[in-house]
Amino acid sequence: MAKERKIKVKVKRISWLALFTALSVVGGMIKVPAILASVALDSFPALLAAGLLGAGPGALVAAFGHLLSALTGGMPMGPFHFLIAAEMAGAVWLFAKIYHSHKRIAAIITFIVLNGFVLPVPFIFAMGWEFYVAIVPSLVVASVLNSVLAWVALPRLQTLFEKHFGGVHV
Repeated sequence: MAKERKIKVKVKRISWLALFTALSVVGGMIKVPAILASVALDSFPALLAAGLLGAGPGALVAAFGHLLSALTGGMPMGPFHFLIAAEMAGAVWLFAKIYHSHKRIAAIITFIVLNGFVLPVPFIFAMGWEFYVAIVPSLVVASVLNSVLAWVALPRLQTLFEKHFGGVHV
């Protein structure tokens, strides 16, 4: 009996992970005007997954969501998108850790600062300051949009999620 319950919980978690990844693909098709076609609303579902399912699942959705968003934009930065996916996974993981310690505003601010200003820093060395200065405004706008949407949706979804789906949350 206990084994069946564990299997059901795992199936629910995998199903939710797949759903949030699919939503991330849809969000990835909603582009923010930028010099690159991979800046989009793909982080919103990853932040939701992080808030509802935990840091690990949120990080997975962030990584896959970015890669799929980059694919829909033609992979303009080639293999650098794998670095960006790893960075996004780390940022969403950290967001989840802060969010679950009941510091929700700090989690949002941390995500915006990381995604908007810190994560593009390695590209200064690869593409120069000009690229950094050109990409940061659109990354900040996308970070704010993704974060605010998650901030508004998470408390409402958390109640619904726990009530109707047995609280798959970690």
